[in-house]
Amino acid sequence: MFCFAFACQVIRSYHGHLSAVYGISLHPTIDVLVTCGRDATGRVWDMRTKACIHTLTGHTDTVSSVICQAADPQVITASHDSTIRLWDLAAGKTRVTLTNHKKSVRAICVHPNEFSFASASPDNIKQWKFPDGNFLQNLTGHNAIVNTLSCNADGVLVSGADNGTMNLWDYRTGYNFQRMQAVAQPGSLDSETGIYASAFDLSGCRLLTCEADKTIKVYKEDDTATEETHPISWRPEILKRKRY
Repeated sequence: MFCFAFACQVIRSYHGHLSAVYGISLHPTIDVLVTCGRDATGRVWDMRTKACIHTLTGHTDTVSSVICQAADPQVITASHDSTIRLWDLAAGKTRVTLTNHKKSVRAICVHPNEFSFASASPDNIKQWKFPDGNFLQNLTGHNAIVNTLSCNADGVLVSGADNGTMNLWDYRTGYNFQRMQAVAQPGSLDSETGIYASAFDLSGCRLLTCEADKTIKVYKEDDTATEETHPISWRPEILKRKRY
């Protein structure tokens, strides 16, 4: 792993992972970064000294995603072993292991305001409450391999998948209010529509995606949308929330 200056020059190298590095996250309040990879570990690095402070072990397969936050648990990892782990950063040990998913977990994202997060797997998308990882609800309907999750402050959760589908959800209710299909750029194969990464800009109004057709796309809100052009047909299902 490398750090680059603005002139694209390597200024630091962090060595320790035994295989490909799949994810990276900067801690918001201290000079620490956390990486994860195919060696089934997460590693906590001191950014200045390049020292590996902790090796986060416990996963049994590729660790696909990692997120840092200021409040405990400060590190969250998701893995292809179908589990999510919440870590004690000071001790470098697992606080909680979530085993509700039945298939590999490829993406996680934290809500900007609420003390909760979402995780994505081919079985479904799940929401959890910090600090103990209490299960909140399932978001079902995105029947694909979900590679990325993003959430803005307005509670819009976006899931992007291998087949180019992108679902937009209301974070609080779990309602899937819009479904989209990415279109491959001219010259690309129809199969090259996979969405690999996504992020909202600081305004939360624009969504950026990295896609298999070698493009980075920017989506914005439809200013012409009305209740008539985009009707919402949704009723709260009191009994829909499962306990697993």
